[in-house]
Amino acid sequence: MGPTIFSLIALIVPKKIYPNAATWSSTTWQLASVLGPALAGFSISWIGVHWSMCVIVGFSVIALIGLLQIPRKPILNPKLGEPILQSLREGLRFVFSTKAIFGALTLDMIAVLFGGAVALLPIYAQDILHVGAEGFGVLRAAPAVGAAIMMLASTRFPLHKMAGKKLLWAVFGFGICIIVFGLSTSFWISVVALFFSGALDGISMIIRQTILQLKTPDHMRGRVASVNSMFVGSSNELGAFESGATAKLMGTVTAVVFGGTMTLLTVGITAFVSPTFRKLDLQKDIEEHEATN
Repeated sequence: MGPTIFSLIALIVPKKIYPNAATWSSTTWQLASVLGPALAGFSISWIGVHWSMCVIVGFSVIALIGLLQIPRKPILNPKLGEPILQSLREGLRFVFSTKAIFGALTLDMIAVLFGGAVALLPIYAQDILHVGAEGFGVLRAAPAVGAAIMMLASTRFPLHKMAGKKLLWAVFGFGICIIVFGLSTSFWISVVALFFSGALDGISMIIRQTILQLKTPDHMRGRVASVNSMFVGSSNELGAFESGATAKLMGTVTAVVFGGTMTLLTVGITAFVSPTFRKLDLQKDIEEHEATN
């Protein structure tokens, strides 16, 4: 579904408002991730599991009806019927050869891989902060709330100017927040650190999606979106594994601090070895698209 949605947005949204569209797309996803579990809990309490599932089916049908209202779009990939492995190689080749896309995906993957403290939240809630299930719920929701608020704010204050520097600073700040959370023994300091980690991750997500939309030619969108899904999806799962493994080897606090430190190190290396990424400004791409259209 991910590659399909990525390609569809490019076909229905004018290029000059890609950044704003990417912001709204990411915002709705974050809001759903916060409100969904909460509404599910209330729904199960009020009408039970089975009727709650019926409500989900109803919402899915409404979404399907909405999708059916979109007119048929042209197929932009000229290589229909291309073997999957060959298509995947094409996507990987394009991603690795496009510095802006490769830099953005690498930063996101490393940040999620090493900075994913979410997998260890139950240990923090129970053994370090001693806040129980209710505190765990607050800790779990804090990053998503921060991301949603930041994304809503960015619809008013665009992030495409000096995008490279903003992305580097956002991921750097994310790493700092993870270190603060790892060292904190105060519940509310931990909540604030997670809130700002989510806000900075929201900035990273918006800029990354905008880079992908603007730097990917139409005929490569499906393949690039597939590679992006592989990067992000695998880093989430591998990040949870890394957190558990390092927590077993180093201890929980050391593992989280180590992850945040690795994130900072990655940002520093990227900024040093890729000055073109550091100077990336998407304003020029938007103006070029406007002139073309």
